[in-house]
Amino acid sequence: MGAAFAGAGVSAIVPARGGDAVRVFLAKRSVEGATYTTVATTLVLLSMFDFVVASCLVLWAAVSGFVPGANVLGPSFDFGWAFHNPGTFLEVIGVVLVLVLIVLLWFAEQIGDFRRRITQGFHILGDKEAYLRGVAFWQAIDWLLRLAVVLLFLRAFGLPDTFHNALLVLVAQGLAALLPISPSGIGTEQAFLIYLFRGQVASGALLGFSVGMRITIMIVNVAVGFATLMLVLRTVRWRGHAQAEAPS
Repeated sequence: MGAAFAGAGVSAIVPARGGDAVRVFLAKRSVEGATYTTVATTLVLLSMFDFVVASCLVLWAAVSGFVPGANVLGPSFDFGWAFHNPGTFLEVIGVVLVLVLIVLLWFAEQIGDFRRRITQGFHILGDKEAYLRGVAFWQAIDWLLRLAVVLLFLRAFGLPDTFHNALLVLVAQGLAALLPISPSGIGTEQAFLIYLFRGQVASGALLGFSVGMRITIMIVNVAVGFATLMLVLRTVRWRGHAQAEAPS
């Protein structure tokens, strides 16, 4: 629990999910005999459920015509370039394969142990009942709580607190998570919200709601997260502890 709280606090102010590093460090620190590889793999496992739910929401929004096209979301890759420049394309592929081969040979002796650690992180998937009861069930509750929080914020800011609008807000948050260029996705999330609610809610009211909700959540996460770091490490400078405990 301390790892989860502290990670949320750091992620609130550090972009690109920087809090995940704190979560991995604190979880590994509290479990005797654990490795960073296994603990990090469990985060990947947890992200799988969130990815499926977020993808379903974005797909629903795309089918409903709310999400902008791919040309709006980001640049596209010209696949025709590879056919028009086969020599250069093959050279690039060759260089990549050589680099991959060098990496594999360099870590050849540790690959077996590395694979075992990764498998350990996904071990619970071998028992579907245990996964559904001990992981997926609680993550589903997490998503329901997120939905409830959005509904309450919509009502607090005087916007239509409908189930449909709350889902659109979750879609915007999911899309912003795909572009983690700012702490908590602030700025990116607001841009997506304005697009998703275009013609339905005034931009000023929508920005007031979105920024107010995001800042409130950030303040709470930072307060709880860094208070947890103080209780667990007696300091908020977790990097020093990580370096001190790193193997020589």
